Amino acid sequence: MQTKPHVLVVMSGSSFDAHFDADRIARLAELATLGDPVWTDELDSDEVRRRLAETEVLLTSWGAPRLTRERLAAAPALRAVLHCAGSVRGLVDDEVYWRGIRVTSGADANAIPVAEYTLAAIIFAGKKAPFLAADESRAYGGWGSVSGYGDLSNYGRTVGVVGFSRIGRKVVDLLNMLGDTTCLVADPHADPEEVARAGATLMDLEDLLPRVDVLSLHAPELRETRHLIGAEQLRKLPDHTTVINTARGSLIDPDALAAECLSGRLFAILDVTDPEPLPPESPLRRLARVMVTPHVAGSLGTEIGRLTDHALDELVRWTARQPLAAEITAESWAQGLSA
Repeated sequence: MQTKPHVLVVMSGSSFDAHFDADRIARLAELATLGDPVWTDELDSDEVRRRLAETEVLLTSWGAPRLTRERLAAAPALRAVLHCAGSVRGLVDDEVYWRGIRVTSGADANAIPVAEYTLAAIIFAGKKAPFLAADESRAYGGWGSVSGYGDLSNYGRTVGVVGFSRIGRKVVDLLNMLGDTTCLVADPHADPEEVARAGATLMDLEDLLPRVDVLSLHAPELRETRHLIGAEQLRKLPDHTTVINTARGSLIDPDALAAECLSGRLFAILDVTDPEPLPPESPLRRLARVMVTPHVAGSLGTEIGRLTDHALDELVRWTARQPLAAEITAESWAQGLSA
């Protein structure tokens, strides 16, 4: 009979409540040896350190403290960190990999609602629905009174996807449901054949920009991607283009975007901003041509259960010494692919 590993759940109290309903607690108990406490939001008290000393697997999520060298030294049996959320950048560093601890992420599962939100944003952008709704003089006048918004259509449109990431790929897949849509991808690291198999065309960002009706951002947050879309890039977009950002706020120069939207040339749907939240004086808060949502594209509510199930499935694979489905290796972590 296979020995059940010693598992400790590490996350904030609100995260634990969101991740583990009665059924998922029961499944965890079937898969793991659980001590007291089953769950903690800290790793420094004497009580938790006693649990940590025998723990082989951590199930982590939002609110988990960083796995510092001191905390890892208190966990000599630790062999795996299974993250029930997306990015592990605030959780692990080189020390984890130096100790041979395996790390997995729920980023693939978290990509699903982000891609769904993005598809909805693209469809709404085609009709300019958020911006018309925010302009009382246009919202109640009937479609015949609308001007200055471009072609209110989702047929025969061109969508530019910046970043063929796990979310970017899902967005490309979902776009196949729209009629006669041309999908262009900009990503210096993407394989042209893989992009083509997904139904899109890979090209340089500067060549993509003048051709799109919607620009959707899915690049990682790295030093070289800060303000990837700045004043020069925004000027290349056609009139009435909608810029959608569900990735990281730092990808766009907010001042340059505000200027283009204030001019009446561009529109924007932003689920992430730089900074986040936007300061009260930001013009992006006041423009009818800009829709800002409070970082809700990722997993929330019942969607969080998908992340828990993913981590528990990884626990099954780890215990059985099977390949892990979403492992973050030292190489991929260093390249920013865990972000």
